[in-house]
Amino acid sequence: MDNTVRLWDPKTGEQLGRTLSGHRKWITCLAWEPLHLNPKANRLASSSKDGTVRVWDTTLRTCLFSVGGHTAAVTCVCWGGDGIIYTSSQDKTIKMWNGEGKLIKTLSGHAHWVNSLAISTGFVMRTGAFDHTGTRYDTPEKAIRMNLPLTAQERALERFKEALGSGTERLVSGSDDYTMYLWDPKNNKKPIARLVGHQKIVNHVSFSPDGRLIASASFDNSVKLWDGFSGKFITSLRGHVSAVYQVCWSSDSRLLVSASKDSTLKVWDIKTRKLKLDLPGHADEVFSVDWSPGGDKVASGGKDRVLKIWKN
Repeated sequence: MDNTVRLWDPKTGEQLGRTLSGHRKWITCLAWEPLHLNPKANRLASSSKDGTVRVWDTTLRTCLFSVGGHTAAVTCVCWGGDGIIYTSSQDKTIKMWNGEGKLIKTLSGHAHWVNSLAISTGFVMRTGAFDHTGTRYDTPEKAIRMNLPLTAQERALERFKEALGSGTERLVSGSDDYTMYLWDPKNNKKPIARLVGHQKIVNHVSFSPDGRLIASASFDNSVKLWDGFSGKFITSLRGHVSAVYQVCWSSDSRLLVSASKDSTLKVWDIKTRKLKLDLPGHADEVFSVDWSPGGDKVASGGKDRVLKIWKN
């Protein structure tokens, strides 16, 4: 762990430019500023065990500002669609910052470390102007021909507004206190609901791409589903025989994949609420999993130092 941020060319695997240095301890999470807010897509936030969050200009390779309001390690950072940066910490709090690093408010309630955050519009901000069909919006001529917004930024904003609907962004937090909180952070410092049911630490939380459901992964070997608006418990997905570290949704919100200490991944059918596929193959704990926005591939990595690509 060298406490740095590096940028890579995904096609060649080569590092792009110089390393971003400044954190005193290892990096815990990264979050890009949404495309609909910044067409340059050059601002990146990093959270660290050192208790700070840094926002970088990835073009100039400089730190624009650093915030240090937390009193313990920062575990997660999310960049909201209205420009607010959300951070969670081992100091049991969630903090909201504006795009210049000024503290807006603190959300309190958890009795132990806050491990994970997710935003209801996270999927559309991740994919920006591009939906699961892979359609490109990068030329005015194509946009005019397809009767679409003229720029990728405009299309990203359109998709964000569609996902938002008539409401506001919701935030969900998962904690070492075995609970989750569902928040309407822009309008209220108190949570919408306290989500209880896990018997051990909540490792990871994730909104479905359509924002209707929340999935949570826990050390109690289970994945749980919750209503994304009310926080009401829906069901438990059981099959793993050890801790579940991460979950990830398919782009159509119909399937969910979970990664576990038991060395397997499992794919769940959300409609039937049953196991659809069991994916053995890793030789040790599976720490991380991600589903491609196009929906055709799943990537997983674990303690066996192997990255596996699974075709859907």
